[in-house]
This record gives sequence, C-alpha cells and structure tokens, in this order.
Amino acid sequence: MTGTRPAVQRIDTTRPHPARVYDWFLGGKDNYPVDEELGRRIEAIDQGAARAARANRAFMHRATRALAADGVRQFLDIGTGIPTEPNLHRIAQSAAPDARVVYVDNDPIVLAHAGALLRGTPEGVTEYVQADARDPDTILERAGAVLDLGRPVALSLIALLHFVADDDGAHTLVSTLVDALAPGSCLVLSTLTADFEPEHVREGVAAYAAGGVTLVARTRTEVTAFFDGLDLLDPGVVPVDGWRPGEATAERGPVSLYGGVGRKP
Repeated sequence: MTGTRPAVQRIDTTRPHPARVYDWFLGGKDNYPVDEELGRRIEAIDQGAARAARANRAFMHRATRALAADGVRQFLDIGTGIPTEPNLHRIAQSAAPDARVVYVDNDPIVLAHAGALLRGTPEGVTEYVQADARDPDTILERAGAVLDLGRPVALSLIALLHFVADDDGAHTLVSTLVDALAPGSCLVLSTLTADFEPEHVREGVAAYAAGGVTLVARTRTEVTAFFDGLDLLDPGVVPVDGWRPGEATAERGPVSLYGGVGRKP
C-alpha cells in the first residue's frame, strides 16, 4: 500500500449501503444490522441473491485472471466495496506480481479497512483512492498518479452501474473513463438485469428504493451499449456465470447480472 488517504469519515449506520449489503451477501462481517435487514428482505424476495453475488465475484476473478494472462499489468477498480479476500489485486498479482492496482470507492467503511486489507506484492503496487464514481475526472487524476494511463489499463466496473441511472450520467461516466485510457485497455463490467426474473428483480429494486438506494435493471441491449466502440471479447455480454466458466459449480439457478469484457482498439 502506498500514498496517503484522507481521514476516515463518520460511518452512517442508520441507512443501508450497497457495499455493505454486498458484503453481507458474500458472508462478510463488515456490515451493520441495517445492511443485514435489507439483505434479508432481498433474500425473502429472491433466494438466489447471495448466489448471484458469489457468481458476480467469480466473474471478476475470471476476467481479471484472463486479462493478466493476456499481458495487462494495470487495473483500475471503481466501486470496490468491502475488501473481501481474494480481492482483485490478489488475483492480478498472483498471475503478474508486478501488477499495479488502484481501488476506488466513496464509502468510509471501505477506507477504514483499506490499509489493513489491500496489501499487495513487493513487486507491484496496490493503492486506494477515496472518490465518488460519479466524478470520473477526479478518479482519473488521482489514479494517474499511480497508473500510467498511456499504457493499457483494465477498468473494472463490477456491480456498480446498476446504482447509477442513465439520467444520472451512467453512460457519460463510462465513456469519460474509457476515452482517457490507452488503446489495448479493457472494460470489465457487470450490472443488474430483469431479463430472467422480472418480478423478483422488480421487487428487489423496490426494496432498495425503500432503503434509499437507487437500483437500475437493464436489458442485454442496454448493457451492450456500454461497450460501444470496444471489441467485445468472447463470449460477449452474457450472464456472469456464463462468462468463460471454469469448473462446474453445485449452485444452480438464474443469475440476474450481465457481464462482459471489451477491449479498446
């Protein structure tokens, strides 16, 4: 871990936070009763919610391994969430010890754990930037102090964009980030869809809204639009558990998340 970080802000435990709810779904301990309450409400609606969170996590692992194996040595992960092992830098640096990784999040609880949990290899660099995903210019400025933006970067937006509505600048966010990256850079993206379980997802969106959290479900066509101008890697935009799956898993059932990886020409 390098660099300095701002003082930890007060953690609001009165309202659920997406990063902490996700941590609860993954079986983590860095969440509060208000996060567990929302997580249990979501599970009552959709018993596959925790399975989807694990499938999404596994997609991130596979995509990171694939890009590291393909020679990518720089990773920018926006919307990091609670650092749950193995996190992205562990995967990238296990394949390429000299990989440089920058995590970005705006949750004080993520900042509180960053120093202790985001420890990388001696050969590589692992850094954390406290910034809002809706402020791509600040992210690029701060990440550019660690990463060489003139060389390929893997930009990871894992389970982030369903918290950003189109009217709130979701497409501008993605295009601003991708436009600033060098040719050969890759966009790794996963986001919610209602294509498979529309009723469950609709009720889940309403439950998040009741907790004060925006959640947006998109069709496959709408998700694919985020990759405009990029070359989609096989197998394209698919449910996250279908993106280059490895060994068979005992978990079965629909996963209401699309994922894909695109390379900048």
